[in-house]
Amino acid sequence: MRAVVESRGVDVEFVVDAGEVLAVLGPNGAGKSTALHVIAGLVRPDDGVVRVGDRVLTDTATGTHVATHDRQVGLLMQDALLFPHLSVVGNIAFSPRSSRADAARWLDEVEASDLADRMPRQLSGGQAQRIALARALAAEPDVLLLDEPLAGLDVGAASAMRKLLGRVLARDGRSAVLITHDLVDVLTLADKVLVLEEGRVVEKGSTAAVLTAPRSKFGARLAGVNLVAGAAGPQGVLTTPWGVAWHGVAEPDSVEGASAVALFSPAAVAVYRDKPHGSPRNTVAVTVAELDIRGPAIRVRAEEQPDGAPGLAADITADSAAELRLAPGERVYFSVKAQEVTLLPSP
Repeated sequence: MRAVVESRGVDVEFVVDAGEVLAVLGPNGAGKSTALHVIAGLVRPDDGVVRVGDRVLTDTATGTHVATHDRQVGLLMQDALLFPHLSVVGNIAFSPRSSRADAARWLDEVEASDLADRMPRQLSGGQAQRIALARALAAEPDVLLLDEPLAGLDVGAASAMRKLLGRVLARDGRSAVLITHDLVDVLTLADKVLVLEEGRVVEKGSTAAVLTAPRSKFGARLAGVNLVAGAAGPQGVLTTPWGVAWHGVAEPDSVEGASAVALFSPAAVAVYRDKPHGSPRNTVAVTVAELDIRGPAIRVRAEEQPDGAPGLAADITADSAAELRLAPGERVYFSVKAQEVTLLPSP
């Protein structure tokens, strides 16, 4: 897709391969939703082209603009937008490419067959999003657009939807574009990441590349968490290529021996001059690279990891920093409780 929407200050160009999930990230107002709406045909660009395979959906040079309902593009948003006067099965069967038999099949696919006869007002947020996903998929779209569909869900419902989306997207091989502010969504669903700032593409690449070595302001803010790469082991253990074991809480779909990452907040890291008594499970010796004042906290950044990834970070109070008398080049210990570490499969 290449599109310019002058009234909204958006000028973007990107390609999503067949079977690939692209996460589009950026601050509010960066142009993320505008880009999705151009693909969906809800917004016409002042200049640009949108192609899906061999089909041209929009081409301002030739005046081509395929109507939204003929694009074979599905859109799933934060608000499920179910028709309030139709039952669950009626909502899914409403798609021009769907019959009631198809609706029943997709209800089963999203594990919601028991909800078939309910009305939208009788559904929880998580249930409504499952139905909205089934309705979008029942139209057999070539492309699925996901505009923060998990943002309004509680932790349990979001986790279930994330697992469902991952399964459906991996199996069906359709392209997808995902807008999200949740790093877990990016890590579990996206193959590639594109960062927008002020309507322009400022960074793009594989998920791992962008998160471990961000080159944009937003990418750096997003990567303000600690991320350690390795291989998943048994019982919530990740082992790095250099032989360090990290203990944490593994996502249910983690596969032993597969590539994985350990994710934890700098605020969860304690810093010690000497190795702490009792040797907490996640305790590593690091060399201080720099100290940075972040409001009331001091960020202690360690030297880069052996694989070249950014060094681990710890956020401590100014009092703690003064007591420890830290300086670049000094050797200290970082310690993190296992329950603060999330182990996720690599995308």
